[in-house]
Amino acid sequence: MVSLPTWFRYVAHKLEYSLSLSWKSYKRGQISDREVSDAVWKNLFQGRLTYFHRNKGQEMAPTIGEQGGTLLVRKLPAADPTRVFVGDVIVLKDPFKSDNYLVRRLAAVEGCEMLSTDEKDEPFLLEEDQCWVLADNEKLKAKEANDSRTFGPVFMSDIVGRVIYCLRTVVDHGPVHNSHFSMRKDGPVLEVELDVEEMAKNHKA
Repeated sequence: MVSLPTWFRYVAHKLEYSLSLSWKSYKRGQISDREVSDAVWKNLFQGRLTYFHRNKGQEMAPTIGEQGGTLLVRKLPAADPTRVFVGDVIVLKDPFKSDNYLVRRLAAVEGCEMLSTDEKDEPFLLEEDQCWVLADNEKLKAKEANDSRTFGPVFMSDIVGRVIYCLRTVVDHGPVHNSHFSMRKDGPVLEVELDVEEMAKNHKA
């Protein structure tokens, strides 16, 4: 049973998401002035704040099993340093394949100075809207990990969601360890929208 305070926090998150998404659509010219309020209410009362994402590969082991896993991802209509934080496991567009998505951990954001272990490499600052993402699997070499050590900084605007729960198998599943700030924010969403049985069905499919 979800408590009343949790429901209030959940609805507040849905309202924030709905406003952000509607404003984003308005700025892109996808909806008119008159349609903004309708879009806000539609997004608020229809749909969810999460979706399932099937992830394969060993790059994020042990957070996600080497055989892959079914992930519960919180949607992010806009990603910036006030919405995603260092330490978060995120879903982002693949820099090499626009129709593909990667799951990686956010390691640094705009303004951070990046230092290489190779003395030949010059230090550099991440510019506005840039971030640095890394695979969790420390056993992999940089090229095998397919992260920022290979393709460099990525745009935060390419982040589409934050992973909040992982089902590796029907008996091995649980919340994903993100930054303290994000785990507090995602708590109500996880409590209201998590359905392990539905995730397990999706996992088998």
